[in-house]
Amino acid sequence: MNIVMAASECAPFSKTGGLADVLASLPKALAQREHKLTVILPKHSALPSEIVSQLEHLCSFSVWVKWREQYCGLFSYETSDVTYYFIDNEYYFRRAHLYGEPDDAERYVFFTHAFFETVSRLQLDPDIIHCHDWQTGLIPLYLKANVYPYKAKTVYTIHNLKYQGIFPLSVFDELLHLDSIHLGGLELNGSLNFMKAAIVHADWVTTVSPTYANEILGPYYGEGLERYLLERINSISGIVNGIDETVYNPASDLNVSVPYFKNYAGKKENKRIMQQELDLTVSKEIPMFVLISRLVEEKGLPLLTHILEELLITEDIQLVIMGTGETQFEETFQHIAQRFQDSCRFINVFHEGLAHRLYAASDFFLMPSRFEPCGLGQLIALRYESIPIVRETGGLKDTIKPYNEFNGEGNGFSFTNYNANDFLNTIRYAIHLYYQPTHWNRILKNVYKSKLNWDHSASLYEEVYERLLMQLNEEENYVHDHRPIKSVTQRETHLIIR
Repeated sequence: MNIVMAASECAPFSKTGGLADVLASLPKALAQREHKLTVILPKHSALPSEIVSQLEHLCSFSVWVKWREQYCGLFSYETSDVTYYFIDNEYYFRRAHLYGEPDDAERYVFFTHAFFETVSRLQLDPDIIHCHDWQTGLIPLYLKANVYPYKAKTVYTIHNLKYQGIFPLSVFDELLHLDSIHLGGLELNGSLNFMKAAIVHADWVTTVSPTYANEILGPYYGEGLERYLLERINSISGIVNGIDETVYNPASDLNVSVPYFKNYAGKKENKRIMQQELDLTVSKEIPMFVLISRLVEEKGLPLLTHILEELLITEDIQLVIMGTGETQFEETFQHIAQRFQDSCRFINVFHEGLAHRLYAASDFFLMPSRFEPCGLGQLIALRYESIPIVRETGGLKDTIKPYNEFNGEGNGFSFTNYNANDFLNTIRYAIHLYYQPTHWNRILKNVYKSKLNWDHSASLYEEVYERLLMQLNEEENYVHDHRPIKSVTQRETHLIIR
């Protein structure tokens, strides 16, 4: 199949979160299954200079955003059997931030039209157009409205329903190339909602875990869009993310001090080195807990702040927190780290290499999210043989099975209710089993067997694409079989009779 993906970020070109990691891995996994993969992205200023130097400039053209005629440059880059095209416009994309700008609506309307112009100019002729998150939400609508007459089927993936692309109604007349008949498919609560547009108009909707796909059908997780998702109940599916095991590999990761794989002695050596680096007590026996996260409420940080002092007072552990985010959490963790200098460290930056080393050094990885569409942290932790402790929500529930000491099954620890005491009790239970070699070794063996790569998930996306192409063939056959019969003249009738 010829698959064209549209997204706003993709590692290693630009990244704010898990969307970029998915776009780095899923196209590659599909290309390995012998499909033709093209990814179209904005050329953000975050693009690393070593990649910029390898880009090939293809052409330049104008893109109309209503009455505005805007420059667009088109660059290409190819790697791992995937072709990437970058939409260049420094006015829109040479910014400090990928999102959160006052003119985000105009920026991504421009990207939408530039996407279609690229597909047309390069004659990509896609079978499937696969869009990701609100920044590409207008693409399925424009196809359904025949603004761009492609026969391709559209798949729309929701990576996080909370971020919807909500803009004033005035944007419709100011920026969008649409008749007013299409306003209803965009409008929600007196605003334009790009994500709603995609949910209503895409041929198939996916999200990034089966549990999250079910959760968002109700009001608690549905973020106001549950009604429209329920209407898609027969064409929505949850496909859990994977990770690129060549990128996340403790045996070959250059960031890791002592390479290891299924070797707990090697992992403990990484812990010893990290303890020295962070000026913590050097002991291979003290369990090290790590939390690496954006410091926002949805990540369950109120649960952690509620139990943190009691945990550090009553348990002989070490805790390292890495991340940036909301001031209230940064200040709380800074205060706790100052109070408990023998057992707690707060690293108020995000550094990719250091994050890999923390995964490699830690015994446990904390992820108590209030909601989590999929989550990659727990998958990376499993790859680095750090035992996840998670709340049972979204992709965390789908990927982490709580350890059962009676049958020896399970690759982590989990709790159901969004409750600080439940979180604390789960941590204490994990510490209890950490000191019991029989159970600990069973848990590690289960972690070693966890399936983390994209193979299975790519096959599920493949099934969605195939189903849509079967529908397309059926629609074309129906049109062919039900063409109106041409009226014939008397002479033609005479010829037919003869």
